[in-house]
Amino acid sequence: MPKPPVAERRPHDVTHHGVIRSDPYHWLRADNWQQVMQEPETLPADIRDYIEAENAFFAEEFETPKAELTEKIYREIRGRIKEDDTGVPTVDGPWAYNSRMEEGQQYPILIRTPRDGGEEQILLDCNAEAGEGYFGFGGGDHDPSHRLLAWSADRRGSEYYTLQFRDLETGKDTGETIKDIAGGGVWSPDSKAIYYTEYDESHRPWRVRKHVMGTPQADDEIVFEELDPGFFVGVDETLSHSHVVINTHDHQTSEVWVIDQKKPGKPVCISPRVTDREYDIEERDGVFYILTNADGAEDSKIVTAPVATPGAENWTDLAPHTPGVLILDIIVIRDHLIRLERSEGLPRIVVREFETGREWTVKFDEEAYSLGMSEGFEFDTTTLRFSYSSPTTPSRVYDLDLATGERTLLKEQEVPSGHNPEDYETKRIFAEAPDGEQVPVTLLYRRGLPLDGTAPVLLYGYGAYGIALPANFSVSKLSLVDRGVIYATAHIRGGMEKGYAWYRNGRRDKKPNSFTDFIAAAEALIAAGYTAPGRIVAEGGSAGGMLMGAIANLRPELWAGVIAEVPFVDVLNTMLDDTLPLTPPEWPEWGNPITSKDDFERIAAYAPYEQVAAKDYPPILALAGLTDPRVTYWEPAKWVAKLRATKTDANALYLKTHMDAGHGGASGRFEQLKETALSYSFALDCVGLG
Repeated sequence: MPKPPVAERRPHDVTHHGVIRSDPYHWLRADNWQQVMQEPETLPADIRDYIEAENAFFAEEFETPKAELTEKIYREIRGRIKEDDTGVPTVDGPWAYNSRMEEGQQYPILIRTPRDGGEEQILLDCNAEAGEGYFGFGGGDHDPSHRLLAWSADRRGSEYYTLQFRDLETGKDTGETIKDIAGGGVWSPDSKAIYYTEYDESHRPWRVRKHVMGTPQADDEIVFEELDPGFFVGVDETLSHSHVVINTHDHQTSEVWVIDQKKPGKPVCISPRVTDREYDIEERDGVFYILTNADGAEDSKIVTAPVATPGAENWTDLAPHTPGVLILDIIVIRDHLIRLERSEGLPRIVVREFETGREWTVKFDEEAYSLGMSEGFEFDTTTLRFSYSSPTTPSRVYDLDLATGERTLLKEQEVPSGHNPEDYETKRIFAEAPDGEQVPVTLLYRRGLPLDGTAPVLLYGYGAYGIALPANFSVSKLSLVDRGVIYATAHIRGGMEKGYAWYRNGRRDKKPNSFTDFIAAAEALIAAGYTAPGRIVAEGGSAGGMLMGAIANLRPELWAGVIAEVPFVDVLNTMLDDTLPLTPPEWPEWGNPITSKDDFERIAAYAPYEQVAAKDYPPILALAGLTDPRVTYWEPAKWVAKLRATKTDANALYLKTHMDAGHGGASGRFEQLKETALSYSFALDCVGLG
């Protein structure tokens, strides 16, 4: 058997709050990490050698021997995708904008047609722009005159984008570029300027600039700067196009500044930031409509304020707070206010008529489903576009006539290789957590599967930042389900599936609830006769990868395997390093171990890297990206190195690092499918189906 790489141990002691800790794998963090994000070739040779040795070991031990299975799964998933697919057009003035995919191509083609029908015009073919390396498409925004397209791309996976401008009459780029931006693309009404955000030296979006077309980037006006290192900045606009919106925020607090598009000037603050208060705005007829958690509205409410005097002292409740009913989003158009809510883990759309105040709800009947709203380009409309899917039902896109309530089906996801929803069952069960909370678990399995306690399960989880896992349709999951695997999603605390309190009770000092909820979900599946200990593969990515490290430490005997994608496993060291781009903004989520001894001790007690111990672990696959600015490459590298040196079993332990990709993995839709197929191949191998 090939010998796995063994990372060198180099002395490195650190002291915090009187506690001396040894971190012998600290050297895997490159001193020039900022440079590596943009120039991966500058990674120090000793670090590169170790990571490439891990990649070679994984290739020899698993990738190559399982290449046939991985390819088979990839072909199955790809066979369920309509490769030559076209989206649903979205109208804006004289044009209908859309995108389509062509057979065999990796990236979208942006197109438009005349609103009332006519010949298609290709605006941007991303396949022609991508080249051979990494290509992260940042989107395209047409200007108000419909003559220019601002489009951006990241060529490294580090999320540094270059903004370019395409002349839609000639079909060629103008040659004008704005480099190393974080995001943006908000046009002025006269198409003579565009607003964007840029990073500081620590990769934090912190500044908004205004670029006047035809002038050098160096001359771009600084519109807004956020000096608090714990806050991120974004720029957008109201759907009414009345205001540029600058939102500065961390995970619990936000502050909004606006620029009147008719009278451009310095940004005006809606209401100064208040710790733990969040708000966002839309505008209609001189009134701001504000979605906020102010005044103890934990699950949010909607208030109004005059544009002329928008301060919190003038906020008036429009849609009051209802505990347990979380308002996720709002859309404000000419005659209607539409909100997306979630109650008891299920979403719904509520429509309110401005003139009468009448409200009505868009309802669905399935036991578990996913729902989303699309804002569109136009404010003066009586149509709402929304999407619907469930674990058994492919995605459907509807237009809803807000005057009549009539739904028009515009598009249904095609599965070329065939799909019969009646072949599958979806169920939602509840697992009892140690403190008595009921944790929702969504199941998908093939109808007729023997439920005798022997079925293999893939249990997926996340549980952070208030992000809820949707009960949606996935062509990829069917490759597991069709092989007799139950696909289970644990809606654990840290998400907002059951309201804001569900999130609050899975963060900071309550973070361990996320781990025990996930374990409770596994135990509930066993107790209900679906599966058995050692038949469950756990999977999660990013903050969900931290979950994977924690549950592997806490209950290693439960898992047949663990898949940790870009896992945030070195939590304590990262939260102690305020030079990293995400550390200060993350303190409200995890705690600040620099200033608080209690936070230090609490994080140390669950951080996966800190808690690796001399015991048996299940098979583990860790996936990383060298230029990942969110979960840096050295976190999974250090974790795997420590596991390899410490654990007492001979089970598989693999680390695969993408040397030319970041947090999202490989670019291109087919390359991403190959990554999914690889993870599923590992999962099947863990349960004896490989």
